[in-house]
Amino acid sequence: MANAASMREEAETIAVKALGFVAADPELLPRFLAITGIEANSVRKAAAEPGFLAGVLQFILAHEPTLLRFAEETGTPPAAVGKALRALPLGNDDHERST
Repeated sequence: MANAASMREEAETIAVKALGFVAADPELLPRFLAITGIEANSVRKAAAEPGFLAGVLQFILAHEPTLLRFAEETGTPPAAVGKALRALPLGNDDHERST
């Protein structure tokens, strides 16, 4: 169980880095907001919603040049982004809580 918790914590860390990466980019941020339908002043509130962090990673993964730039700028291996997505709630269709 601790392993799953640490995997999720690591995934959340990568997703938060990804959110910061998107928020700091004057081209990516408007695209992210348009795709998600989130208002710029509502990002903080939306970030608390289940699935938001998974959505940030999906956004990064959807465009290979963005993924590679994120990986280079943050020192995050590209494969770790996909792995992080699968560890987050709503990161894939099969994600369920372990009992």
